[in-house]
Amino acid sequence: MIDLYTAPTPNGHKASCSLEALSLPYKVHLVDISSGDQHNPEFLALSPNGRIPAIVDRNNDNFAVFESGAIMLYLAELTGKLCPSDAKGRSKVIQWLMFQMGGVGPMMGQANVFYRYLPEKIPTAISRYHNECRRLFEVLDNHLANSEWLADDFSIADIANWCWVRTYKWSGVSRDGLENLDRWLDTMKQIPAMRRGIEVPMSMESLLNDDKAAEEFITKVRNSVQT
Repeated sequence: MIDLYTAPTPNGHKASCSLEALSLPYKVHLVDISSGDQHNPEFLALSPNGRIPAIVDRNNDNFAVFESGAIMLYLAELTGKLCPSDAKGRSKVIQWLMFQMGGVGPMMGQANVFYRYLPEKIPTAISRYHNECRRLFEVLDNHLANSEWLADDFSIADIANWCWVRTYKWSGVSRDGLENLDRWLDTMKQIPAMRRGIEVPMSMESLLNDDKAAEEFITKVRNSVQT
């Protein structure tokens, strides 16, 4: 059994979607980041950086893993799925996983802060992160022109990038004209495990279509973003 400590964010969904795709049994523990649960000593003992998600593998001497990418690699290696064992195949997956962790995630995260959360709107900052996110989307689109998946087969690299790119509306990033990216996004959305994973620990889909719900959420999390 895997204990999953998470919140409804793209990084949290990276873990839950991976668990669903691997058909691993897990128990969900909500970490309310708007209330500061991530700073509690009990959670910091699992995740020293105070960020979700974290897991505890109860079948492996209560082994704790923090950082979403590290969690995905651990689960893939645990099951022998979603990441090849040969050096070249494994490297391809890890390269695109690192692309998300070092590029897509941080840039979209900063776009969220400046475009959504900060009460003071700084146009140059918003433009900077929107432009960089769009550039990264174009990198994905160009690669996907010649490949169904980011690596040779469906892998944790696809899950990691999808969990972030799918939230482009929240970040205010355009994906107009990126037909290959659109095809991949739609393919990922059709996978039942992905649809289940983004419902953990609860659905946040209404935020993309309900302005009132979005504003209430922004108000709730604004303090945690600014501290």
